[in-house]
Amino acid sequence: MRAALLLGLGLTAGTTCGPWQRVGSDDRPGAGAVVPRLFSAGPVYRSMGLLVAGAPLPFIASVRYVDGGSPDSALAVVGISLANQALRFRRDAAEFVAQYRVELAFRPDSGRALQVSREEWVRVRSFAETNRADESVIFQHLLRLAPGRYTVTVTVRDGTGPALSRAEAVDTAPRFGRPALGDPIPVYEGGGRAATGALPQLVTSPRATLPYGGDSLRIYFEAYGVPGGTPLGLRVLDGAGTVLQADTAALERVDSGDVARVTYVLAPSGLPVGRLDLEAVIPGAAAVRLPFLISFSGQYVITNYEEMVSLLRYFERQDAVAKLRDATVQDRPRVWDEFWRATDPVAITPENEALEDYFRRVQQANLRFAEEGAPGWLTDRGEVFITLGEPDEVIDQSSGLDRGGMRVIRWGYTDFRLVLFFEDETGFGRFRLTPGSRAEYQRVVARVRRAQ
Repeated sequence: MRAALLLGLGLTAGTTCGPWQRVGSDDRPGAGAVVPRLFSAGPVYRSMGLLVAGAPLPFIASVRYVDGGSPDSALAVVGISLANQALRFRRDAAEFVAQYRVELAFRPDSGRALQVSREEWVRVRSFAETNRADESVIFQHLLRLAPGRYTVTVTVRDGTGPALSRAEAVDTAPRFGRPALGDPIPVYEGGGRAATGALPQLVTSPRATLPYGGDSLRIYFEAYGVPGGTPLGLRVLDGAGTVLQADTAALERVDSGDVARVTYVLAPSGLPVGRLDLEAVIPGAAAVRLPFLISFSGQYVITNYEEMVSLLRYFERQDAVAKLRDATVQDRPRVWDEFWRATDPVAITPENEALEDYFRRVQQANLRFAEEGAPGWLTDRGEVFITLGEPDEVIDQSSGLDRGGMRVIRWGYTDFRLVLFFEDETGFGRFRLTPGSRAEYQRVVARVRRAQ
């Protein structure tokens, strides 16, 4: 299994440190100016019914419901996904530790709200781990509540400062009849439960995201009022309702438990990038659906293959990009996986640091160098910034005219012994590399790429 974008990671939280650490309740449930992103994940995850919060403490939360063990009870399984880099770490002996607080509120249309507040700690062994941008922290809490409509509010606070982020949505806790299916729950691990009176033993995957051409997604299902061996019908649907895959899994019951369960492994092979739905059904019960996402990245949600290849036009490994461009539709997942491995400078980490750094530059270029009729990353200044990075010297004469009557911006790169001139020939703020600068820039880029 490759060092994937989201799967196969270590969950770090709580007061101990290990390859898998669970955050949240294992005991009985309690009663109860942002910079725009070029590839914003928020709208995609909101379309999947998830709660999404931005800076200063970005998180994504899911709320899924299973039978609570009585006719007037549902069990809410709350999962919150955070990245280490969102938290403020301090050194503690040989480790680094961060603290955060989660507040959950389920407010019914009438009556008393159910509220939960928990303090949590994250411990990691190295400074590099504090900067992880993947789904490196999972918080979980289980909450029993009466069926009905609720306004659900999730708040995450920094444990050592004033920063906080909040997300809110209206949701409905269902009443489970017989037969019935619980909500599908994407999980990293765990076998669930055998009886509705017990708590499911799971580590949830709140984002329900899997990398294109990479690992599989595990989905836990529960059914009530059906015997063991009952077939669970499964279909993967695209946005138009077209069936892309169909399968069947057998539900199993353990001993005298009243839960029939199965963990289904969904492989991305043959599925396109983008938001899809997994529909499940058993005889005599309403179907349930799980929205999930196949993406090139969990940090930069790009869900179109041609768009991804286009965005990589300045990437230093153009030999590898050419293979992506030439791949057939059937070969794309395999070629993308090969591209990931070939360009990942640190294979033991979940991220591809080279791609993440590249897309950060694309994002910054888009914000800083936009011109009339062109996004910033497609301008000459954007191209140079993405390929060579921040210039060591900038002389901006765009408010006046040089001796030739042109508005000019000069960039200097000391290490490359390179000076570039951008001229605005039209007077509309469209700065282009002069022909001589273009030739010198291409010479330096070719030299840098040969040295990789």
